[in-house]
Amino acid sequence: MTAAPLAAPAGRVDARRNRELVLRTAVRVFAEEGPEASLGRIAQRAGVGAGTVYRHFPSKDILIEAVLAEHLDALVAAADRWRARAAPGDALFGFLLEVIEQSAGRQHVCDALTGDRSWPRAVLAAAVRRFHEALERLLHDARQAGVVRADVRVDDLSALTVGGAALRAAHRDPVRGALLVRLLVDGLRARTVTKPESFRDSASPSRHGTSAPRHCGECGEPLPERATGRPPRYCSPTCRQRAHRRRLAG
Repeated sequence: MTAAPLAAPAGRVDARRNRELVLRTAVRVFAEEGPEASLGRIAQRAGVGAGTVYRHFPSKDILIEAVLAEHLDALVAAADRWRARAAPGDALFGFLLEVIEQSAGRQHVCDALTGDRSWPRAVLAAAVRRFHEALERLLHDARQAGVVRADVRVDDLSALTVGGAALRAAHRDPVRGALLVRLLVDGLRARTVTKPESFRDSASPSRHGTSAPRHCGECGEPLPERATGRPPRYCSPTCRQRAHRRRLAG
């Protein structure tokens, strides 16, 4: 008869729960107030004692490193979901847009990631490596499918996500900011230019004389042209639903 697995001691469960609470709270506080926020402030917002915070994160640099690693690992999980569920081009470009969207509200944290700090780097370095490996897999698939420029490298994609998040956060109009980000990502696509009209932006005249988008308003994929009827705005019901959820969340 096989013995039943032993339950984790209550103290260990409580400690794990407290660590996760402090980490989630730190994400919010650093996003709102920047890395200068004190551990005491984070303890206050989390509703725990300062000793609880220091027990799990002895210094603020260690806590910031944990926040950054947590953010990157969540993005790695998202990359794996895109790769499993979407075509190579949709997966790469959709994931880049998701990274930028997720990172735009955490600009203070992203600044810390690109800054030169003296904290312990082992945890963060491992998370960065996992993130680059996830990007490499998506980029490899997109290259194999011929949907991304041949000269694009992984470090280009990393730089683009950082710059795109800054652009998205800096624009006063969220809609215009999102459009500019999509145009930025769209520049990675492999294209064969056959006539000057290919250099025009994503709007083209419809049969009513107004401009209609030629690319999906959510993922940027090319849209099929229709001779009659209302021009499509999204390439699929999935993108339409995603855009609808984004509008409701905004």
